[in-house]
Amino acid sequence: MKRTDRDKEQSRRVITRRALGLGALQLAVTGTLLWRLRDMQLEQADAFRLLAEENRINLRLLPPTRGPIHDRNGVLLAGNEQNYRVVMTRDDAGDIDLVLDRLQRLIGLEDEMVERAREDMLRNRPFVPVTVAERLSWEEISRVAANAPALPGVTPEMGLSRAYPLMADMAHVVGYVGPVSDRDLAREESPDPVLMIPRFQIGKSGVEREVEARLRGKAGSQRVEVNSVGRVMRELDRIEGEPGETLHLTIDARLQNYALERLAGQSAAAVVIDIPTGDILASASAPSYDANMFVRGISRTNYNALLENDFRPLVNKCVQGMYPPGSTFKMVTALAALDAAETDGRERVYCPGHMDVSGNRFHCWKRSGHGQMDLVSALSESCDVYFYEMSQRCGIDRINAMAERLGLGERYDLPMTSVASGLNPSREWKTRTRDAAWRIGDTVNVSIGQGYVLTTPLQLAIMTARLASNRAVLPRLLRDPLERAIPQAASLDLRPEWLEMVRRGMVQTVNDRRGTAYSSRVVEPTMAMAGKTGTSQVFRITQAERDAGIRRQEDLPWNRRNHALFVNYAPIDNPRVAVAVIVEHGGGGSTAAAPIGRDILLAALNEGRPPLGAYPTSQRNRINAEQEALKDRLRDLGSFRVSRA
Repeated sequence: MKRTDRDKEQSRRVITRRALGLGALQLAVTGTLLWRLRDMQLEQADAFRLLAEENRINLRLLPPTRGPIHDRNGVLLAGNEQNYRVVMTRDDAGDIDLVLDRLQRLIGLEDEMVERAREDMLRNRPFVPVTVAERLSWEEISRVAANAPALPGVTPEMGLSRAYPLMADMAHVVGYVGPVSDRDLAREESPDPVLMIPRFQIGKSGVEREVEARLRGKAGSQRVEVNSVGRVMRELDRIEGEPGETLHLTIDARLQNYALERLAGQSAAAVVIDIPTGDILASASAPSYDANMFVRGISRTNYNALLENDFRPLVNKCVQGMYPPGSTFKMVTALAALDAAETDGRERVYCPGHMDVSGNRFHCWKRSGHGQMDLVSALSESCDVYFYEMSQRCGIDRINAMAERLGLGERYDLPMTSVASGLNPSREWKTRTRDAAWRIGDTVNVSIGQGYVLTTPLQLAIMTARLASNRAVLPRLLRDPLERAIPQAASLDLRPEWLEMVRRGMVQTVNDRRGTAYSSRVVEPTMAMAGKTGTSQVFRITQAERDAGIRRQEDLPWNRRNHALFVNYAPIDNPRVAVAVIVEHGGGGSTAAAPIGRDILLAALNEGRPPLGAYPTSQRNRINAEQEALKDRLRDLGSFRVSRA
């Protein structure tokens, strides 16, 4: 059928409209593409350039150099040593099992190390470098570098690792560092990004932990160019971090070393305080351990050996150990009675060897009795009955207040781990914790440092420093090497005549023939000391044990024997140093603790070495043999001295 001109015209108009619509659509699409291309090339060029750069440039955190720790004379206690290590990035390694297997065969890694590295890589983001092995030898790190093409994602590095040159000497004071744990991160409100670096080390105990923020420093950053397999091609930019602060402790490393060696073979502790300043000159807890073991990764065998040791080497007995103070507490009871005006100190109390209180018999350590005792003789001969009587007169409230005044029951603010407050018992304390009323027998027990009262060696050293100075001496462990003078501690406002009697009792304890520590006297007048022995009961010998023939402490198992204590200060006329010693289960304070306290005090007064002339003539041959044997174990600290503070 032939189409008419009208039909043709209508068809042409339809085709034209469609062509125009399609053309408009094509123009719109083309315009949109052109606009988008322009936007990407011009407006968003910087953003896409950055994305491209990030595909070939890595930004890495540079761990800061940890600040060193020195003693008061510039001896290095904690520093940093070179550490060759191998790190691996999961993103760049590809098959991490294959690469780890090659690396293990190349440098002989233990299976445990390989498994730990694998876990670290899977736990962290794929682009975070993970330390696979450290403390490698130069030969081992060279083999890794030479085989780099077969080890994608593996990078040999040289860094720094913490080291403790004095090993066990400062473990309880300085502490040690270790890898950041989930528990460490949980303690941080806003964790420092550097803590996210796998195996980054932070303080775990001691000064290292308590002053972590100052020692850590601030991280730096590094931009490096990498190739398609993640191999570092070149460094583009580096911003160095800020090293940690250099710290100076009040500890005298020579005295610390002497004290630890003098305590060797015992489960014991000794604290030395500089009386005018409160500086802790030594804080020795025996036995100790090598802190380097924890930094380098302690084995399960070695760690279990430390945990299972009956002498508890991991515990800092100086500030964590809490012990009944025994007769070293009697100065507190004496001053409480004087403060309450219940005695003038010259009054005599008869000691028949026991006292009956509320139907209970309390014995004196001397079962035959001391006879007539005044305050001075009761202290020097350590008569228990005298203090039983004084405690009943003044009461627990006065004793509690005086103990607090002398620094007992207080947790001191020191950069040390788990500083204990001890226990200065009171009526309120017993009601709150035991739901029981205070009894007169409790007061009698406390009067001689038994019963509920507990103290730490640090607190006993502070008490002794306060008795010697009549000032509220406070301990300190950090010092500013540029300081010129330290403000004098506030006065305790104890009446001089009271302190004169108590001090005379402590002087006679050591220097009078009837004193309990006479065998540990010092004959050099410029170093003459005052002191007080103490023996705190751990277990009572039962009647059944007595019937079986067990009569003496030596017959008991070691862990059931009494603790031995001794506190002292010197010189008598111008006190400079106070010492507290405790020997766990050592027996008597006069035989086990007093000789150690004397030696450590003489070492403190004589630059770390007791002078032989300070000992009684009759003892010098024995003392000389002991000190010669000890001298072979003492350190020569000259090589550890970095700079004089």
